[in-house]
Amino acid sequence: MRFQNPGFGLGLRTVHYDDILASRPRVDWFEALSENYMVPGGKPLYYLDRIRAEYPVVLHGVSLSIGSTDPLDLDYLKALKALADRIQPAWVSDHLCWTGFARKNIHDLLPLPYTTEAARHVAARIAQVQDFLQRPILIENVSSYVNFDRSEMTEWEFLAEISERTDCLLLLDVNNVYVSGFNHGFDPRQFIDALPAHRIQQIHLAGHSHCGTHIIDTHDAPVIDEVWDLYRHAIEKLGPVATMIERDDHIPDLATLVSELEQAREIATTARSFVAA
Repeated sequence: MRFQNPGFGLGLRTVHYDDILASRPRVDWFEALSENYMVPGGKPLYYLDRIRAEYPVVLHGVSLSIGSTDPLDLDYLKALKALADRIQPAWVSDHLCWTGFARKNIHDLLPLPYTTEAARHVAARIAQVQDFLQRPILIENVSSYVNFDRSEMTEWEFLAEISERTDCLLLLDVNNVYVSGFNHGFDPRQFIDALPAHRIQQIHLAGHSHCGTHIIDTHDAPVIDEVWDLYRHAIEKLGPVATMIERDDHIPDLATLVSELEQAREIATTARSFVAA
């Protein structure tokens, strides 16, 4: 079962802390990067507490490494649980990937082979994490640049498989679908159409860097028209889904991102009206 849809959000970035508190922008919720706040105190946590008092917040991690063959990092999970217990996020998410080996984190989101064996492995680890946190988690599709020859299913089939095995929810990154579709030559609409709609809790939108022969997911530019079109298609297929804009580099002022978020609101409203008609 999906959580309540909080509307349209932004990624919480340090350069916007004071502006958020001063201007109270038309943003329905914020997504905080878990690892930035998994500390006992300090300025980031101070601001997160203040913003959480004004807005709903969700937590989004990059270091869970759910696909790794290393044992789950219990120290990491303890810190994540303490943070979640403190701010009571609407939900917690991370990526379908692995981020290192032998306790070495290379700070990259690496793809998995889409096999039955890998699905069983990932599903068991998701169940362990959900039991530890005592809350369901969302798993996000990553952008990728290589494929495994031994994959037995598509990425979208793999996502559907693990979500059904674990009863977890999915974070659909529409930009990542577009990036991977270009890099691997598949139709991104086919990816979205095949996902279990009742599992999609959240959508990410972001920009990227087009290098001619391939696209890199850089989150350093506005959302392009083709990704907006894919987002419109997603809303037409999935219905209303909590949506947010990510920007991690070349971060503009808060007003610029709020304006981009308004574009998401307008597209979602139009798409829902089209479906209703």
